[in-house]
Amino acid sequence: MLKVSHIDVGYGDVQILWDVSFEVKEKEILVLVGANGAGKSTTLRTISGLLRPSKGSIEFDGVRLDHIPDHKTVEVGIVQVPEGRRLFPEMTVEENLIMGSLAPQAKAKRKETLQWVYSLFPRLEERRKQYARTLSGGEQQMCAVGRGLMSLPKLLMLDEPSLGLAPILVQDIFRMVQKINQEGVTVFLVEQNVKQTLNICSRAYVLENGRILLEGSGKELLNNDYVREAYLGI
Repeated sequence: MLKVSHIDVGYGDVQILWDVSFEVKEKEILVLVGANGAGKSTTLRTISGLLRPSKGSIEFDGVRLDHIPDHKTVEVGIVQVPEGRRLFPEMTVEENLIMGSLAPQAKAKRKETLQWVYSLFPRLEERRKQYARTLSGGEQQMCAVGRGLMSLPKLLMLDEPSLGLAPILVQDIFRMVQKINQEGVTVFLVEQNVKQTLNICSRAYVLENGRILLEGSGKELLNNDYVREAYLGI
């Protein structure tokens, strides 16, 4: 589905990613884990077209993403939910959701998709007329994810969705990710919460200092001695 091949990426003269390769398979939950500053968000920004690799290629369903304008990324079926939610605080929940359906194919199915999002997140329907700034952290994250789903993505990329949330809400976020995946949406999840993500994913990669260090199933990496020591404190 998505194939990233040997990319180098940086900001000006500062290189962040070095020869990074991985793939995301259809209908799986793929996780990219790593410490803060490892290059996880840079990876997502490059797939979204906000950054361009100086070497290598990125292909999605036969389309070279590194050859198309960044605004076309949503049209081919990739949506990124950014770290920090980035909602429009003075707009209502429903207005924020509608902002996710501006592409022609999404706009044509807006009513049906909105009902689908409300079925996934009943709390958003209850809060649909509230301003986004009045929502709790967990509700804001639901709204951000719901806005992403309004674009009808084939691949939904989530950047640190549990960041800043209370532990009890973190559990809800990961259940939400599983539910979305069960609805047929492929999920690429970037997280620092290693134990939780490895427990729910199909496969995972470990990114360290801008390079892919390890890959395997969630279970394999949970039992990997290096992962247990470096990321789980065991």
